[in-house]
Amino acid sequence: MPEGTADIIVIGGGLVGAAAAYGLAGAGLDVLMLDEGDDAFRAARGNFGLVWVQTKGFGLQRYQEWSQESADLYRGFAAELKDVTGIDIHHERPGGAILCLGDAEWEAQKRLNDAMAVQGGSYYHARMVERAELERMAPAVRFGQEVVGASFSEKDGHCGPLYLLRALHAGFRARGGRYRSGARVRTIERSFRVTTNAGVFEAPKLLLAAGNGIPPLAEQVGLHVPTVPERGQVLVTERVERFLPMPMGNLRQTAEGTVMIGATQESVGLDTGTTLEAARGLARRAIRACPALERLRLVRSWAALRVIPPDRCPIYDESKSHPGAFVATMHSGVTLAAVHAARLPDWIAEGREPEDFGAFSARRFDVSAAV
Repeated sequence: MPEGTADIIVIGGGLVGAAAAYGLAGAGLDVLMLDEGDDAFRAARGNFGLVWVQTKGFGLQRYQEWSQESADLYRGFAAELKDVTGIDIHHERPGGAILCLGDAEWEAQKRLNDAMAVQGGSYYHARMVERAELERMAPAVRFGQEVVGASFSEKDGHCGPLYLLRALHAGFRARGGRYRSGARVRTIERSFRVTTNAGVFEAPKLLLAAGNGIPPLAEQVGLHVPTVPERGQVLVTERVERFLPMPMGNLRQTAEGTVMIGATQESVGLDTGTTLEAARGLARRAIRACPALERLRLVRSWAALRVIPPDRCPIYDESKSHPGAFVATMHSGVTLAAVHAARLPDWIAEGREPEDFGAFSARRFDVSAAV
């Protein structure tokens, strides 16, 4: 096809767009991915790297099921990416824990787990473990006195988010996909004609996957996407010998040996700055959980913007007024990357929706439609 045309245009080169584009290219489509570039508010740069299932989808069971499906696909997905690109995304699935500091946190976490179990029945896999069992699970960790136990799920894991993003882009190109950086989208016209500062591109279908940049673009194709940005700040320590056997909610040891400490949830608009106050809060809680961290040097801190729908669950939609225009947006770009690559091509290219996919439509926020 000519440079300016394609079977489908994917707008956004972050984890959501790249995973979908990788899958679409693998399905044999001519895919053009338009990316604003590194000046974008790219959530992937600040992602914590969790492939997380427990507590996902309270109030929307389909999200819990969707997350579990993706986590179950991840081993094969990671192996495929390595075969296609040679890049190891360092995926592991040792389970994951949410540490409880004090009885109040324990009771609150237990209530949430109980509610999730009622909602999902035997489908929900998380249980409370008392301190003695937690210590057996993590023999190299000396927990602080306040740690009374944790919520644990064997379904959880983690990977390197920047390795994942790099592998998805490399795999997309290896499958014949075309990538244009520095292509900030200005307007979208029917059928679809996409005008950017890097040129004009056309395709009969398009996917909006540009994170916090989606809402104004969605309005141009008859979609309402009510997301807001949320800042998350993260700290990173120097490299040390591996001692964390699994991700523990706000603590994760990377393949290189650094310890990631996170993350805040701040409503500050599009501000990606870091603050000393947040760093202190993150460090203090980490030391309360694991006092040995006090001896480690902090080498980096950063902030990135999550994409947050009103109920914190994903939004997937096709426009009724502009058929062929799709949107996919959420804050779980890492967790859902495997299922995006595997399942979104059927929806976008063939019109075959995954089971109960309508639960993810933004129409769930339309009060008038629910009356």
